[in-house]
Amino acid sequence: QVQLVESGGGLVQPGGSLRLSCAASGLSFSNYVMNWYRQAPGKERELVARINTYGGVTNYLASVKGRFTISRDNAKNTVYLQMNSLKPEDTAVYYCSAGRTWNGRDYWGQGTQVTVSS
Repeated sequence: QVQLVESGGGLVQPGGSLRLSCAASGLSFSNYVMNWYRQAPGKERELVARINTYGGVTNYLASVKGRFTISRDNAKNTVYLQMNSLKPEDTAVYYCSAGRTWNGRDYWGQGTQVTVSS
């Protein structure tokens, strides 16, 4: 079956960096658009970044542009989210998802906690 497994979350001070990874199995990874979402306590889940199948097209939530970078390695079936200049408001559970189309969300991972605090 399809599995998306996120890793790399943790506690970091404001201004710090983290790199999230999402390893996929059970699907033809290179055929899927990959997404990073996040959900903070009491808030709705929001799309943070998205990358197309070959990595040539990306888009970002306005509040993370210039700080976060999404990338993928189709040979390793993995998508990454490099997060720099982290702020307390970036604190959330981060999820990866895979979609057959640009707006599709067919599969989800279990999430990884990111906490930005001094």
